[in-house]
Amino acid sequence: MNETVVVALVSLIGTLIGTFGGIVTANKLTIYRIEQLEKKVEKHNGVIERTFILEGKMREVEHDIVDLKKGGK
Repeated sequence: MNETVVVALVSLIGTLIGTFGGIVTANKLTIYRIEQLEKKVEKHNGVIERTFILEGKMREVEHDIVDLKKGGK
């Protein structure tokens, strides 16, 4: 084989390895970032659920206060 062809093939192989390595690394980073976002969303949803429960309890307390004020008159 001609030396030029060998050099071209070695360059091609190196380029392919580098490209696939970059793709794998980028994919791992993307997966990591998605997992971190999912954790944040889970925390946020937990806060929303607790807030909803507290709002319901506050409505009950407000009704109880109104009833106590009416009963006291």
